[in-house]
Amino acid sequence: MSTKIFAILTDIHSNVPSLLKAISIIDAHQHVDQLICLGDYFALGPNPKRTLEILQSLDNCIFIRGNHDRYLIERLWEQELPSLEGMDPYDPVCQGIVANEKWTAEQLGSAGVDFVRETHIFHREVVHDTLVEFTHAWYQRDDQPPSMTEALNWRNHVKASHDDIENYVFVHGHVHIPRFDTNGDLKILCQGATGLPFDRDKRGAVAFLTVGETFEWDVVRYEYDHLDVIRRLEEKKPPFYKNLQNTIRHASIRNNV
Repeated sequence: MSTKIFAILTDIHSNVPSLLKAISIIDAHQHVDQLICLGDYFALGPNPKRTLEILQSLDNCIFIRGNHDRYLIERLWEQELPSLEGMDPYDPVCQGIVANEKWTAEQLGSAGVDFVRETHIFHREVVHDTLVEFTHAWYQRDDQPPSMTEALNWRNHVKASHDDIENYVFVHGHVHIPRFDTNGDLKILCQGATGLPFDRDKRGAVAFLTVGETFEWDVVRYEYDHLDVIRRLEEKKPPFYKNLQNTIRHASIRNNV
């Protein structure tokens, strides 16, 4: 295959209306060879169980593990002083997120944990003369994406054993903000977030990556019923839900509640 088209979802955070709209956009696309989900499927949203059901119904999908997915496996909330992403364990925001992780695990049950255990840390493919790598954040960690210097070092390491590769593409999620960085034959891409954007644009995001003989990065931003997500958070009242409602309203992190 000289050219391949990937459809990419990332950072769904159990936002079911946005996920369903993204899937409908992918289904309507003229041609998709591979569906990729870049992690953070369930926590920090109102409907983890329904999200799991939808993801389990997807065909031809490669699932990457995110940091919030890892917390479910590790049972973060059972640690003596649970913390995440360098946060102060006594910070009420940190405590609220940890409590939300526990609530999410209770909603999902063993089926959700089993799903996460089957996910991949990263996925790599070579198409024609292009090597493309998909991760949640970085293949060595899942809670911080690569700097350009790190990505160039990665490119150089891979190049040493792949003399037939002419282009390198690194695709990540995690940051919830779009990214398109280039340096010579290296591109670092992030579409933002499917379910919980932080770029002050309330629309969800799905991306289509074409690699091989041609290159194209097409990020589709779409409207969905974000008010329905806010209502569902109010109905279920999971830990940290007021903060999440504000984040959905403003499409940026809002913890001043």
